[in-house]
Amino acid sequence: MTPLLPHHDGSALHVSDSAPELGDVVTVRLRVPSGYGPLAAVRTRSNPDHEPEWTTAHRIGEADGWEWWEAPVTVRNRRHGYRFVLLHEDGTVEWLNQSGLHRGETLDAEDFALVAHPAPPAWLNESVMYQVFPDRFARSAQADEHETPEWAIPAQWDDPVDPVLPGRSQQFYGGDLPGIIEHLDHLVSLGVNVLYLTPIFPAASNHRYDASSFDRVDPLLGGDEAYVRLIEEAHARGIRVIGDLTSNHSGDRHEWFRSARGNPGAQTESYYYFTDDANTAYESWLGTPTLPKFDWSSAALRERFITGDDSIVAKWLQPPYNADGWRIDVANMTGRLGDVDLNAEVRGLLRETMLRINPDAVLLGESTNDAISDLQGDGWHGAMTYPSFTRPVWGWLRGDEVEPWLTAEGETRTEPWFFGQPIGGIPAYTAEDVAAAITRFTAGIPWRVRLGNMQPLDTHDTGRFATYAAEGTVPVAAGLSMTLPGLPVVFAGDEFGMVGADGEASRTPMPWGSESHESVAPFLALYRDLVHLRREHPVLGTGGMRWMHVDEETLIFVRESVEETMLVVATRGGADAAIPAGALPGAGDATPVYGDAVLATAADGSIVISADGPSFAAWSLPGVRVPVVG
Repeated sequence: MTPLLPHHDGSALHVSDSAPELGDVVTVRLRVPSGYGPLAAVRTRSNPDHEPEWTTAHRIGEADGWEWWEAPVTVRNRRHGYRFVLLHEDGTVEWLNQSGLHRGETLDAEDFALVAHPAPPAWLNESVMYQVFPDRFARSAQADEHETPEWAIPAQWDDPVDPVLPGRSQQFYGGDLPGIIEHLDHLVSLGVNVLYLTPIFPAASNHRYDASSFDRVDPLLGGDEAYVRLIEEAHARGIRVIGDLTSNHSGDRHEWFRSARGNPGAQTESYYYFTDDANTAYESWLGTPTLPKFDWSSAALRERFITGDDSIVAKWLQPPYNADGWRIDVANMTGRLGDVDLNAEVRGLLRETMLRINPDAVLLGESTNDAISDLQGDGWHGAMTYPSFTRPVWGWLRGDEVEPWLTAEGETRTEPWFFGQPIGGIPAYTAEDVAAAITRFTAGIPWRVRLGNMQPLDTHDTGRFATYAAEGTVPVAAGLSMTLPGLPVVFAGDEFGMVGADGEASRTPMPWGSESHESVAPFLALYRDLVHLRREHPVLGTGGMRWMHVDEETLIFVRESVEETMLVVATRGGADAAIPAGALPGAGDATPVYGDAVLATAADGSIVISADGPSFAAWSLPGVRVPVVG
């Protein structure tokens, strides 16, 4: 039985203002189980300008088995960290920060944090994202009018994906924007309300991350007019659209690069890292010559790409396009090369421009490993990142059967793909390991930013989760994506049960017309129900979170607000968990909203939750009661 412990998070239950200005006084609240301690005092400790500052909390009352304490915190830095200090009457001292309750002093980097930068758009926390890889989503009749480009290896829609180079990047199915428009009602039926498109600019690959221009939409996709119409049609259905922009590099066919390559003194020379006097040698992304790296010390590049009113970043957010934001590719490497680190400057400029052009636009960065240092609220509203959700969930819910697959070099592999890590396959994790990873990789991120972190099971850069999942575990993983704090992401095809061994094999063309097949219909129903669950319960977007029970097989947590509490259980091997009396007020009024687990209340007020595994379930309970002050 998990003990009941003091709790605080960044939600509205505990923080009076999640978007303060410098100098504002914010009230922060701590919940302490009745009878805990007893406590002689509770204080907050901040560290403005790296010098400790203390405030004293006052006990404001008791409700439903919790004592509530509140304290003022003055926001003195743009990222203002704070923690709670609990002084027991017996002399024990405990410290509470985002990584948990500690007997010893804790790291400033893991403190709770108030962010005095402009807040993300409110719609971000009401969203479920749907990711589309345009070449593989849908091909309209209009696509037949285009000549196959010289770089492409043409493929029919039902041809298998070729995972070996050059097919890996050159195989061309011809999906286009009109094809996406024709299937927007599919997105409506799923309930998703944000469409994220991987790059739509002209390029010499099927993935289009090697842009030859950022000023126009690839004619093979339908050109600028098709993009305008897609966004208009999506907006008419209540769906926002965000684009994908490479701030780390362009393609070697890009007009800026071609102007400067071999041409010392060219106007765009400063945009890139040329390393010889003839401008023929240059830095590139991971040594890939087709992806020359941008030099962000260039004032001219900054103006052309970001800061100018007619810049690339600004152009597509304005009429006639009116896109709703950007996902920035390779955000983690942008502006970084050896002893040069301009990343904070670049993400700050991106944020400033977007606030000026469209303050309701969202800015998400790709940072697929530990993203904590870049996710402090000064730039990215959130990130596409894997260690705080995706990778630990794969490790917990993996199966044992693996089909041989081919690498880009044509080598046959029999160990499962795991995010490019050469560690012999997918590590074996328990549910306890998952909870620990979630805590570890979010402890240094302000709550407001954590809510914007993308939470995919897979993406265009990964294998499909269903390829490696143990039998019956897809609902468990998808349910967690929809209910844990963060932005749920469905990669187009997940709802069809699609599989793929790695980031190329996962880019299989959508199997339109198979929706009623017995192998597909259950996946569609699953995703529709789970997206509906997320969208119908706002607490899953902004509510606080407490772990209620964690063991090797099971995760149980609550999302909480004044309006509603959502109790969630996810188990692989089956759940038989006891939750202590007082831990979950209102359990007697719990209403099942998903799944078939069993919740029972014992005579002493404790709660027993049982389920056969694998299983995912959720209940709606009354909101949290807070003492009335005054």
